[in-house]
Amino acid sequence: MEASWRQVAGGRGRARGRATAAPSSGNGVHLRGAGGGREKGSVCAAGPGLSLGGAATPAAAGTSARCNPAGSEAPQTSVAGELMSQKKFEEIKKANQAAAKKIVEEHFSSSSEEEGDEDFEGKRGKIVANTFITYTTQTDGDVQELERTKQYVNEAFQAGAMTCLICIGSVKRNHAVWSCSGCFCIFHMPCIQKWAKDSQFLVSSLTDDDFGKRDYPWPCPKCRFEYKRSDTPSRYYCYCGKVEDPPLDPWLVPHSCGQVCERDFKPSCGHKCLLLCHPGPCPPCPKMVTTTCYCKKAKPVPRRCSAKEWSCQLPCGRKLLCGQHKCENPCHAGSCPPCPRVSRQKCVCGKRVAERSCASPLWHCDLVCGKTLPCGNHTCEQVCHVGACGDCPRSGKRSCPCQKSKFSLPCTEDVPTCGDSCDKVLECGIHRCSQRCHRGPCETCRQEVEKHCRCGKHTKRMPCHKPYLCETKCVKMRDCQKHQCRRKCCPGNCPPCDQNCGRTLGCRNHKCPSVCHRGSCYPCPETVDVKCHCGNTKVTVPCGRERTTRPPKCKEQCSRPPTCHHTSQEKHRCHFGSCPPCHQPCQKVLEKCGHLCPAPCHDQALIKQTGRHQPTGPWEQPSEPAFIQTALPCPPCQVPIPVECLGKHEVSPIPCHAVGPYSCKRVCGRTLNCQNHTCMKECHKVTETDSCTGKKKAGPECLRCEEGCSKSRPSGCPHPCVLPCHPGECPPCAQMLRIKCHCKITSLYVECRKITTADVSEKNLLSCKNQCPKELPCGHRCKEMCHPGECPFNCNQKVKLRCPCKRIKKEVQCNKVRENQISIECDTTCKEMKQKASELKEAEAKAALEEEKRRQQAELEAFENRLKGRRKKNRKRDEVAVELTLWQKYKYYLFPLCAILVVVFAWYIAQAMD
Repeated sequence: MEASWRQVAGGRGRARGRATAAPSSGNGVHLRGAGGGREKGSVCAAGPGLSLGGAATPAAAGTSARCNPAGSEAPQTSVAGELMSQKKFEEIKKANQAAAKKIVEEHFSSSSEEEGDEDFEGKRGKIVANTFITYTTQTDGDVQELERTKQYVNEAFQAGAMTCLICIGSVKRNHAVWSCSGCFCIFHMPCIQKWAKDSQFLVSSLTDDDFGKRDYPWPCPKCRFEYKRSDTPSRYYCYCGKVEDPPLDPWLVPHSCGQVCERDFKPSCGHKCLLLCHPGPCPPCPKMVTTTCYCKKAKPVPRRCSAKEWSCQLPCGRKLLCGQHKCENPCHAGSCPPCPRVSRQKCVCGKRVAERSCASPLWHCDLVCGKTLPCGNHTCEQVCHVGACGDCPRSGKRSCPCQKSKFSLPCTEDVPTCGDSCDKVLECGIHRCSQRCHRGPCETCRQEVEKHCRCGKHTKRMPCHKPYLCETKCVKMRDCQKHQCRRKCCPGNCPPCDQNCGRTLGCRNHKCPSVCHRGSCYPCPETVDVKCHCGNTKVTVPCGRERTTRPPKCKEQCSRPPTCHHTSQEKHRCHFGSCPPCHQPCQKVLEKCGHLCPAPCHDQALIKQTGRHQPTGPWEQPSEPAFIQTALPCPPCQVPIPVECLGKHEVSPIPCHAVGPYSCKRVCGRTLNCQNHTCMKECHKVTETDSCTGKKKAGPECLRCEEGCSKSRPSGCPHPCVLPCHPGECPPCAQMLRIKCHCKITSLYVECRKITTADVSEKNLLSCKNQCPKELPCGHRCKEMCHPGECPFNCNQKVKLRCPCKRIKKEVQCNKVRENQISIECDTTCKEMKQKASELKEAEAKAALEEEKRRQQAELEAFENRLKGRRKKNRKRDEVAVELTLWQKYKYYLFPLCAILVVVFAWYIAQAMD
């Protein structure tokens, strides 16, 4: 059965699972076509009168009537669809709200460790400041008086600091809790309810005859402060008790309502707490009151209500109990102390005098009084006493030893025995003394009786004065329900178990020191300080939580000595484990160059360990790579040093460790002895570096020029220079050229230099002195000698020229014909002959046309004849051939045959009858 607070809240923790009403949508969000929208062909849609409430307004009803005058059910179907859509919308909305609320509750758990340290510290500082702002501003309270309360508030934020001592579990923001009013310790609501129930059950089962009838108190697990049965928590309230199920707010102290506390101060002064709802005790009252000192001698002064009692430090001056001296102590609270002075005082009887404290004037000596009593025969036997000694104890009527008879005798005589039986009850409590009246104690009872042992299991006949105890050990369980009584002859009232409990407490560190008992042990009262590595920062947690509580964040600097060669390590906060790798510059002096090593410190570098066991097959899992910490040598010096290359082309910065002669990888570029080429070797060492004509001269290490002369030849000379690459001009070319003449028929042999140096007038050297074989544009051969260039157009050759009809012809010069200077026209004879030829051509064309027509007519007639014959054949093909049956084919043969058969049958019958 669940606790009552959980039944009311409907969930676990901070009213988790409580249904909250969805917020109203204001003036209503109207749905248009909810459930599919407007259908095709519909005249009107849902009017504005239909809202999310699910009820149709009068406007909607009127609209529906106008849209559906014939009483159709279409609007009703539309309204039902809209209501169904709205219902689904509300269900989804509630589910989303519940999911969002659950996420928020889980996100703002007090034990969450995902928040950043800096953000969390700032946020916690703001919340604590807001909690104490009323105390520090409105009343000008002293912040130092808030230290105890501030400790409780900080523990509410510290992950793992708030621990339930019953279940040894963390108390989170979303848990329902109960706070003890005595020690202010916080417990889970289910845990404290079970604790109270079990405590009352155990006490009532041991002491209450009518089990469960009486109201027994139950104690706090930590401070043992007792609560009544009616004080058992059943509801989850905030610290000040105003709000039930306080809502989860990340900007308030966990389990706080955020309102002013207003609890009465303890001790009560009439004022109330001004802090916001907070855990732990309320701070001292900060109100100002006017009050005087303890001795009432000083004037009243305004003071804090929490410190309104004060001392003026003047002598008290009140008379002490001795009545002789006054109190010399400074102004103090309460009664004055006893008088500290010493004086000589007599005892009560006045026989002795001694130095004693003035505060105790009455004292008794150890002497007997010794005064004579009124009888005059006896003296007082009392030790030093006050007042009269009294009458003689032997005066008046005195009884005999058995108290049956009384005698009036002088005090000097003893009372005689009466002679009757004593009849006093003996020590056994059963039998009486059988002797006569006697002085002194009665003798022991010696009658033999049948006695039962104390446990009632055995009987034995023995003297009455002797007790009878059997040797049977009690097997009943003691009140702890764990150990047997084991007492010999136990009467049934077994004593409480006197053994130690010894059970391991929930902290798993200590054992229960109490006497063996029933039920759960009290929580471990010890506390453990969880410290940072340096021990300056600590957080106090209940015993058993030190294993699961994170060490506090220490803001002190790490004080460990550096593990590298540096005199001091980089500043970082206190931490557990090894210090982070040193990132300071190494600054060691390098041996080769004397520069300082600029690399980060490498005294403790992690290097992957090699040469480990290799897996023998795929079935063997590869082991994790192992890293070892070792010191690495300083890296090569990287300080740039300007160095000139071998060929002195450039000066480049070279790392210090690589300084030396180097090649810049460029082409050497020095001018060779040929003065035409440069050295193509990569940058190299050169011995001679004399300058010549502004260029660097090649040295003996440079290449030798082995190329041919590459200077340009004279125009027209195709031969290379016969000399190797050389300086200066090339010699004239003496090669003989075989060259065609201008007409390209004869080959001539001429020196190359003559050709290249010849003038325009000397170009006839290439003429073969023969007639030019080239044809002129007119088609005749050139009449000039072999010459260069185009042939001159001056043809004088005779050609025949005809008239257009080719009948008249004449001989004229070719160049005149080309220039259209002479033309021959046809005469009348030529025209007549031309007309006759045209008439003849027309007659031939007409005859050919008639012949063509006759031929086409003949072909047409032949085609038509062929077409008529094809139509007759097609008619026969189109007729359907009907197949005859057997009866149609042979009916003419069957009739005579049947007649013959009938005659033969009739004849056969006639013969049979005869």
